[in-house]
Amino acid sequence: MHSTFDPPFSPSLLAKRKRYRLELLESNKAFIVKRIAILGGSTTHDIREALDLFLLNHGIRCEFYESEYAQYWQDAMFPNAELEEFKPDIFYIHTSIRNITEFPLLGQSSEEVTALLEQTYLHFFSVWEKLRETYGCPIIQNNFEYPFWRLLGNRDATDIHGRVNFITRLNLRFAEYAQSHESFFINDINYLSASYGLDAWSDPLYWHMYKYALALPAIPYLAHSVALIVKSLYGKNKKAFALDLDNTLWGGIVGDDGPENLEVGQETSMGQVYSEFQEYIKAHKQLGVILNVVSKNEPENALAGLRRPGMELSPDDFIMVKANWSPKSENLSDIAHTLSLGEDAFVFVDDNPAEREIVLQQTGASVPDIGSKPERFISVVDKMGYFESTFLSKDDSARNEMYKQNAERSKAETSFADYGEYLRSLEMSAEIKAFSPMYMSRIAQLTNKSNQFNLTTRRYTQGEIEEAAMNPKFITLYGKLMDKFGDNGVVAVAIGEIEGDTCNIVLWLMSCRVLKRDMEFAMMDELVRICKLREVSTIWGYYIPSAKNRMVERFYDGQGFSLDSLDNSGNKAYSLSVEKYENKNRHIDVAHD
Repeated sequence: MHSTFDPPFSPSLLAKRKRYRLELLESNKAFIVKRIAILGGSTTHDIREALDLFLLNHGIRCEFYESEYAQYWQDAMFPNAELEEFKPDIFYIHTSIRNITEFPLLGQSSEEVTALLEQTYLHFFSVWEKLRETYGCPIIQNNFEYPFWRLLGNRDATDIHGRVNFITRLNLRFAEYAQSHESFFINDINYLSASYGLDAWSDPLYWHMYKYALALPAIPYLAHSVALIVKSLYGKNKKAFALDLDNTLWGGIVGDDGPENLEVGQETSMGQVYSEFQEYIKAHKQLGVILNVVSKNEPENALAGLRRPGMELSPDDFIMVKANWSPKSENLSDIAHTLSLGEDAFVFVDDNPAEREIVLQQTGASVPDIGSKPERFISVVDKMGYFESTFLSKDDSARNEMYKQNAERSKAETSFADYGEYLRSLEMSAEIKAFSPMYMSRIAQLTNKSNQFNLTTRRYTQGEIEEAAMNPKFITLYGKLMDKFGDNGVVAVAIGEIEGDTCNIVLWLMSCRVLKRDMEFAMMDELVRICKLREVSTIWGYYIPSAKNRMVERFYDGQGFSLDSLDNSGNKAYSLSVEKYENKNRHIDVAHD
């Protein structure tokens, strides 16, 4: 059940890459297309090939620009017609310790070493600033692996003349730049090389024979890491766990052994292992990852186990607890439906290989092959990078509470015979305003995550969102929805481009967790209101089909637009006379600029 594209990677991955690539292209994945420029400080051909495979596996088909050998600085700093014509969506700068040309000498003063550090940092800083100025797209930059030899032994880490100390300080400078610049991301080869084994990673043979800065067998691990950043940028992260209980979150079977006899907690070594795994899972709530239980158990037994003293996780940490004797695949699908998520948003974790295989075959969930050794569970799940973090917003940390509130809304809905009465009972209010600096990160995140309710399938970086907000030819709107259960956060985004007396809707998307709540009507009412103020007479809306957005194929029909064109690919263009539009929101109290 272990996938070719899950670590640990087979040595044959690169050798069989043509076959794997063909299989991925012939799969039923709906690919998005991106252009990646690789600027290398060493040989990068096999890195490009491996990166291509991993991104295809994430549903991203890429075109590549690859610099000539060790020409990363020249390609960035000097006019390059080929690169400019390529118009990259992302830069990946593949440099390593081999690209540091000068290290401190033992006789140098502290001031001289600091000056050398600054000179080395500025060499890379100039590349980043030039690329940001010229291209304005995200940059992924390797930090540095440690040297594979130490002149000073252990003192190399603490003495300012040591190479280990120099690399540590340089990596911290890179990190500070990443902390202060949006759309700049570190590919942490310092960690990767340590995890892989520094001696094996830095095997000098591959440098002197082929000018590879790392061993050939380590390349898939590097490419996997870069691919995780890219897929996160384009909304391919997972959003939720679906977790088994018995022998997964604790040792033993709660229905047979009783809660008091479960192996968990600090009393035994194996109990500590399960507690550590629970702690690891619980930490994901900080990222907004949604926790759910899918267990073959009696409900009261499952809850009794979760309430046992010594548990890191409690019932309150989970949005939904599905403990019954139905197939786990059905329970996972039911949770996905209730939370308005796709099955492919879930990571299913279960110690039982048969259950893993059924869920893998019957749902779109990701299913890590965690094996049967609980001490390996964390390592297996963590190395998959399901929840790679590129942007963090306030909505992320609040997402668990938002979905818990959404589950309460679903319960409330079943108690009303009339849907309009249910909507009125929610006591909804919305804030619909032009893009605000406070929400730029969340807006960019939403454009890259929303698939089912994204009419034009457009994706935006935070820089592009900020540019649109500053450009007077664009109407920008975000929608924030609140009700008696709580704050849903920013759930809707629209961008309209003004051309004369027309407005073209270039982006319209909404979080699926607020579907059929009148938010789409409230957003359109506000867009039309602003268009009237801007003397726009006609609004054009577009639907571009994808594998996931069929649910909004007739969105504009319901908004009062007229269909003007439909091509063989299913692309639609609609128009609306602003003067003839009638407001449709009936249940949301809206605050606007």
